[in-house]
Amino acid sequence: MSNPFFLHCRDAVLDCRPGAAPHVMGILNVTPDSFSDGGQYTDVDAALRRAEVMLGEGARIIDIGGESTRPKGSVYGEGATALPADEEKRRVVPVIKAVTARFPEAIVSIDTYKGEVAKAAVEAGAAIINDVTGLRYDAEAPVPTGQVAAEAGVPIVVMHSLGRPGEMPHERSYGDVVADVQASLAKSVQRAEGAGIKDIVVDPGFGFGKSAEENLRLLAGIPVLLELGRPVLVGISRKSTIGAVLGTPGQPAPVLERLHGSLGATAVAVMAGASIVRTHDVRATADFLRVLHATRRLSPAHTEEPA
Repeated sequence: MSNPFFLHCRDAVLDCRPGAAPHVMGILNVTPDSFSDGGQYTDVDAALRRAEVMLGEGARIIDIGGESTRPKGSVYGEGATALPADEEKRRVVPVIKAVTARFPEAIVSIDTYKGEVAKAAVEAGAAIINDVTGLRYDAEAPVPTGQVAAEAGVPIVVMHSLGRPGEMPHERSYGDVVADVQASLAKSVQRAEGAGIKDIVVDPGFGFGKSAEENLRLLAGIPVLLELGRPVLVGISRKSTIGAVLGTPGQPAPVLERLHGSLGATAVAVMAGASIVRTHDVRATADFLRVLHATRRLSPAHTEEPA
């Protein structure tokens, strides 16, 4: 059996072993309503320029999304508007084609939970599927996302979340948030394996249906998530928990003033074993991780699994 911490992304292989150099996933939202950068990259040329900048800054993966998952609640208001699959495809497919044609070295991820969109995206050149619902809706989907990933032979990211995107609550009562999220992700991994997917990444869903304290507990609990035997991805960048820690829950720090806090949380996550970091701030994150890894490699406590 091949090592599950090596991801086969078409022609590229990512070493995601805990202790190896972490990978940066740059966020490219081609949406009008994402919480941080909505409306900035809806034009193909603007999206292409942004992808070029992020690749130059150190992104290994470009995560392209056409539907915002901004949840309802006091922080973000009414939440994101659900999209039909055809509209989501109209937004993402031209961008994926343009990015993969201009930058063949780029690993493109499609941020979607809809199988129809995932299928069109991988046909356009995407090499990873990033499903924020953890395949929870595959049984009822006309085109199961897991089946698409298996047939295309691409990795899938399964994230922990609650409800459907845009309708997810900010709060929920967990008995033990780390144990509960691990159990939910274990079911997502089983769904992915059942579909025939070989390369699977787990994401604890930082900010999705958790309180600020629960989000922070999840960062410290990443070693528990690694017991699932799969790489861990974290999406911490600019999230409301960072704003709450830097300010207060009722008056969080502004979105564009959360970089340093995001980097602090990133350090905790990577030191705990996360191997992929999803971020808006690519250069700062890539530089930060480069120094962190260079220093960590010289630590007497540093270990790296054999290939």
